[in-house]
Amino acid sequence: MVPAWISNKYNLAALLIALVLDYAYPRHRGLSLAVHPVHTSFLLARRLAPPYSSALRGALAWLAVMASHLAVAASLLYAAWRILGAPGWVVAAALVYKHSISLRLLLQHSARTASLLGSGRLGEARLEVSNIVRRDTSSLSGGHVASAAIESVAESLVDGFTSPLLYAALLGPLGALAQRVANTLDGALGFKTPEYINAGRLSAYADTVLNWIPARLTGLLIALAAPLAGGSVSGALHAMARWGASTESRNAGYPMASMAGALGVCLEKPGSYRLNPQAPCPGPGDVYRANRVAIAAAALTLLLVAALAAAV
Repeated sequence: MVPAWISNKYNLAALLIALVLDYAYPRHRGLSLAVHPVHTSFLLARRLAPPYSSALRGALAWLAVMASHLAVAASLLYAAWRILGAPGWVVAAALVYKHSISLRLLLQHSARTASLLGSGRLGEARLEVSNIVRRDTSSLSGGHVASAAIESVAESLVDGFTSPLLYAALLGPLGALAQRVANTLDGALGFKTPEYINAGRLSAYADTVLNWIPARLTGLLIALAAPLAGGSVSGALHAMARWGASTESRNAGYPMASMAGALGVCLEKPGSYRLNPQAPCPGPGDVYRANRVAIAAAALTLLLVAALAAAV
């Protein structure tokens, strides 16, 4: 438990430190990667719930991974408070937040994809975008590569930034970490394949519930941020209302459709969905515009989090 005298100002200070760290050190390597909760929770989930596990084993694996990671983080926060007081707690909380929030690395991958597309290096662009999407990119056209990058920017803005920050405002660093680990468990087990259809049932459901509000809120924030990239607020809101529920994921379609409407482009995953289908396919310039919208939406999220922290 965080003592009552650790007020919201310390929580906000830890968040700001974490954001500076994310900007300065977006890619984890060495020991930082080895202890990163996204890395460790993924490996542990796959070990505890191997392919063709039952729904019960998958649920137990979910509980074990969540409990173990939250226990480690809680112990770190408590020890820092007991030994070093508020300054120690801020540093420990900043480390937890740093491992729960990710934005700059996503934007780097998408910008790199746009640069490669712009210089005509389609094969390299396909490989680059494969770092941030789960689909097969080996035969995608240039427009579909740009679409994949923009879709990932919109969807991952929820998973890696908006959602953990909202839970941080409500529940502190353990809330942000819980959201991040739950999202990783969905990425590890939540597949509708014969290998994981049972094992990943709880993981997929929990991620859907946790991100239900953040996904729709992010869609609204993208719409509000659209003018900063020459986009349309009304276009984003219309697209989100019209196509937000047209993806297999109950959450991902809302920020993606909003981004499609904001930029005036069609985002398409071949054989799965088309968002804002009457618009043209995106190009490299649209990927850069999507990054600008995401940065502006992230700034709006920070303002909202500060307001929520003050209210709570």
